[in-house]
Amino acid sequence: MPAAGNDVRTLGGWMPSGQEQLESWLAGHVERVGSREAQELRPSVAAFKDLIHSDPVVGMLVHRMIEQVPKTRGYSQRHVRDVEHLLTLIDGVLDLAPEYGEENVTLPMGAVLDWTMGTPAGIAAYRDTRVNGALKAILREWCEFLNTPASLYVLNESPQGWKSAKARADVGMEQFRHDPEHEHWGFTSWNDFFTRRFVDGARPVAAPDDDSVIVSACESTPFGLRTGVRLHDRFWLKGQPYSLHDMLDHDEAAAHFIDGTVYQAFLSATNYHRWHSPVAGTVVRAWVVDGTYYSEADTIGESEAESPNSQSYLAHVATRAIVVIEADNPTIGLMAFVAVGMSDVSSCIIDVHPGQHLDKGEELGYFQFGGSTHCLVFRPGVISQVNIRAVPLPGDPDAPVVLVNSALATAARA
Repeated sequence: MPAAGNDVRTLGGWMPSGQEQLESWLAGHVERVGSREAQELRPSVAAFKDLIHSDPVVGMLVHRMIEQVPKTRGYSQRHVRDVEHLLTLIDGVLDLAPEYGEENVTLPMGAVLDWTMGTPAGIAAYRDTRVNGALKAILREWCEFLNTPASLYVLNESPQGWKSAKARADVGMEQFRHDPEHEHWGFTSWNDFFTRRFVDGARPVAAPDDDSVIVSACESTPFGLRTGVRLHDRFWLKGQPYSLHDMLDHDEAAAHFIDGTVYQAFLSATNYHRWHSPVAGTVVRAWVVDGTYYSEADTIGESEAESPNSQSYLAHVATRAIVVIEADNPTIGLMAFVAVGMSDVSSCIIDVHPGQHLDKGEELGYFQFGGSTHCLVFRPGVISQVNIRAVPLPGDPDAPVVLVNSALATAARA
């Protein structure tokens, strides 16, 4: 059985690297919510319960994904007993804020659902629009909690706290705006902390007067670089090429990128989670696509579900924000930025609007809490040089973190 460390979520520090640590957290969560089983479920979870009991297909999938044993996870025991127990475990996450720790769970909802995500029925369930609608409502209700002062309890100095010496070092807290004298550094909620801003000058924009230099849109680790991408491709297969039509939500801009380039990188739990424009230009369109939350790529046979490869798959199916920009540099021309919410993502927030002119490095929007990855999409012949070494495979210990607003690529000269 594969270990938890094969999952891309562990590579970004969202989940513990060992299966034993994951199961230990789950055992603790089962114990924490044990006394709640007779309590009334929160509205969004109660609505999911109603869906399960009223829709025969959804009910069948949810029952089966609990009963089946995942072939892509190395569990030593079952932590979910039945549907009612699963709903109670989900409900118990809605007043939890993510704790810090290399061996801790930063995606609690994803941890609760992890068993089911690796089963055949779970693979089907998490692609169902009805299930994803229910999950969206649950995650929005959780987001409401993460926007309250009650969620600040995890900003403490314990080993699991974000004010611990190790957490401060991993985050690089000295680079971010905060009040060191304040109990919670001056943040008003968990999401306020998660979407923290750099101090002035911490991330200068590379070559601000040279519009041929393209900068990194996010503080992130490279995942893939593909050229010759197609308008339609079978992104769900092993190896997962990019399918422009699907990734860009059937937008007319997709045709401009045929045979072009897609660069993808993922954000870690301790990274900065705001997005910045990689070029100077004008916003053509900007919108959020409702999609999946816990769907994973599956491959032929009973082997591990290639969780690291799920990032390119998720760029086509997950909830995501898409911003199409007409660059000032005519060689670059039309390009697209795609912010992809993964797992426990609460929101993809767009802060720009069509017709708005952007300076290179200007903020586009941000992720509220959740695992995340992003793509930059360019027309063919635009990129002449990528300013990072060959893009590594996920899990490469030497993978660079590319700083936001640093030089990422150079456009071909006209």
